[in-house]
Amino acid sequence: MAKKGIARAARKELADVPQQVAALASMSVPDLAAKYLELYGEPTRSRNRDYLKKRLAFRIQELAEGGLSTRAVARISELGDKLPERWRMRQVEETKATASPPPPAVAERAPAADGRDARLPPPGTVLTRVFKGAQHRVTVREGGIEYEGQLHRSLSSVAKLITGTAWNGFTFFGIKDGSPKAVKS
Repeated sequence: MAKKGIARAARKELADVPQQVAALASMSVPDLAAKYLELYGEPTRSRNRDYLKKRLAFRIQELAEGGLSTRAVARISELGDKLPERWRMRQVEETKATASPPPPAVAERAPAADGRDARLPPPGTVLTRVFKGAQHRVTVREGGIEYEGQLHRSLSSVAKLITGTAWNGFTFFGIKDGSPKAVKS
């Protein structure tokens, strides 16, 4: 008898999903932000109405029908190194929070023996790039990338600092297969 009650409640909740998603269309951005806080448990930084509606619709469906399968989560972890850097950083933070072991690294982008990204040239290598008429030099260090006397965590963060927009650091500095185009040791 109890199982029938649970099943009935689940069907009612699933039937309510289309109504909840439809209600998002008439909500203002502040209302969507409040709903985001309610469903995700954290405030949103976005004020883009369409983006918020999509994220909230996904979350409503996820809560009603369940999230990704364990197989899908495993596949995402397997492909993790191919994800954009900001997604990988979010995944690392979540892994630290749950204290679970990290997913196995993909063989083609395995870290070097010292824990650095294997695509980076050896420490001490100086990479140069001319951008908008100015020459920029970075030095690969054990703990990161040195640019203008400051240590940065990645080539991409230095490329963004130089250009003001998001760049793949390896592309910006011309590194392919671990060998930079413009290197001075």
